[in-house]
Amino acid sequence: MRALAIVLGALILLIQYPLWFGKGGWLRAWEVDRQVSTEKAKNGVLEQRNTHLAAEVRDLKTGTEAIEERARQELGMVKPDEVFYQYADPRPPAPPKP
Repeated sequence: MRALAIVLGALILLIQYPLWFGKGGWLRAWEVDRQVSTEKAKNGVLEQRNTHLAAEVRDLKTGTEAIEERARQELGMVKPDEVFYQYADPRPPAPPKP
């Protein structure tokens, strides 16, 4: 009777092994689920970035204010009747330490 119980217990463990540690086992499923949640979080960040870029493209296509703002900031352009003043820092740069 005891030998039969040991054999049945061994068979149960043998059947359970692929369920837990096999290619499609629970441990692998948990790992894949964790990877999916990580990728979903990354996708959320990328979707926000894409939404921001799409809004910027739409603004550049339809409005002149965004184009004017970019020209002023990135290219340093001014309108014909404007005067541009640039202030220099009065303090000389600190000498480098040896």
